[in-house]
Amino acid sequence: MKTIREIARLHLDKELSMRAIAASCKLSVSTVQGYVKKIEAVGLDYSSLASLSDTELQKRLRPAGKTCKASRPEPDIARLIAEIKKSKGKVTRQLLHEEYLAQYPDGYKKTRFYELLREWEAQDKATMRMTHTPGEKMFIDFSGDKPSWIDPITGEVFQPELYVAVLGGSSYTFACAVPSQKAEDFAMATLKALEFFGGCPQILVIDNLKSGVTHACYYDPDINPTFADLARHYSVAVLPARVRKPKDKGKVESGVLQVQRRILAPLRNRQFFSLEELNGAIADELEKLNNRPMRQYGKSRRELFMELEKHRLSSLPQTRFSISYWSKAKVHIDYHVSVDKSFYSVPYTLIGKPVDIKRTVHQVTVYHDGEVVARHIRTLKRGQYITDPHHMPYEHRFYKEWSPERIRSWGAKIGPNTASLLERVMQQRRTPEHGFRSCLGILRLARMFTPERLERASRKALERNMTTYRSIKSMLDNGLDGVTLFEEPEPVPTFSHQNIRGGGYYA
Repeated sequence: MKTIREIARLHLDKELSMRAIAASCKLSVSTVQGYVKKIEAVGLDYSSLASLSDTELQKRLRPAGKTCKASRPEPDIARLIAEIKKSKGKVTRQLLHEEYLAQYPDGYKKTRFYELLREWEAQDKATMRMTHTPGEKMFIDFSGDKPSWIDPITGEVFQPELYVAVLGGSSYTFACAVPSQKAEDFAMATLKALEFFGGCPQILVIDNLKSGVTHACYYDPDINPTFADLARHYSVAVLPARVRKPKDKGKVESGVLQVQRRILAPLRNRQFFSLEELNGAIADELEKLNNRPMRQYGKSRRELFMELEKHRLSSLPQTRFSISYWSKAKVHIDYHVSVDKSFYSVPYTLIGKPVDIKRTVHQVTVYHDGEVVARHIRTLKRGQYITDPHHMPYEHRFYKEWSPERIRSWGAKIGPNTASLLERVMQQRRTPEHGFRSCLGILRLARMFTPERLERASRKALERNMTTYRSIKSMLDNGLDGVTLFEEPEPVPTFSHQNIRGGGYYA
């Protein structure tokens, strides 16, 4: 479904050609055309289609049952061509056709089968030609040679990575030093490159580094989630180069060489004491590189960029991209997931299920099967639990809402003696929460008997300091709440006499 969503975005939102979509998604043009027909049959725009869950989208794309005869099974041409190239002549077309017919007896005959192979090879050769249309592609890579800077306090020498981006139509170049090749540094450098160029190309051609491609695959590469977020924000397609195929990104390979010769070489004898100072010097040398006339064209990179490419770039979005970090987790038994030693709740129905977590500086978002299941404001306190009451089971949510004030208010509805009894129950426990269960049990007796009887039993329990649920229930079960076990002693009358001295005398 990830590939189908990407095809839908490039077709409906970016309006790329079938060939460009096929190159970006590493699929054949015919396969892309088939997917596009299904997507168009749904009849939704991209924003509506993107809001559908994977399950709903799959139902919409699944064709209705047909009574007509099924078409012949299509061979996996891309896999077959790869087998021919990999075998170096040992695997023939005839052998592949025989294997295909053994699997699908009603499949294509030899003539049509060979024709499909030839069409794929011709198309494959055509797509490999590096025709750099202005405004179409930006090539990205890291330099093997690295600059350096020195910590003025410790004297430690750091070697940051040198990021290079080159526009295909004009060879206009951007370069900067970043601390590492991690996903966040790679995304931030790409963001700076787009801002440096003042617009967005249609396609970003990247190498198969982990910060750009999570899983390198010729047919269906997995783009790093952070970099995929950046591509969606700036409405660009991501085209990973083939593994060990430097010609796929020859433009940036040449750009890296120029950066090494025109920027690193002039700075080789200078010392820098911060990454910011280093990037300032790189920017100065980069200005000279872009203004240097190229012998082949008789113009500088900047002149070609202003003349051919700048007006063809898409405008930057109004909001700047915020770097996000992605991780995977399994929901714990307490329906929370851990993010940087803090814990955030998700619906309790997801206990034990895998989720994807996206965190930014201010927010944590949890996804399950591509749908948002929880959003929380991010906390910087380690060990803190951030819980949404709607994520809790009913019995947990009910317990969470208990408080001493609420218990007292429930008791006061029955009578003052009941409220005083509940207060005493909570006071005699180590914490009020330890008495909540006993208090709720006592309140439940009003339904089992009557509120009037519970009020009388509460008065007797206060007189005899009885604060357990069992003792009060036993009193009500045996009807002792309405019985006077001992007659109240009559008050002794007071009298005065001259020989009787009171407390005031001894004071």
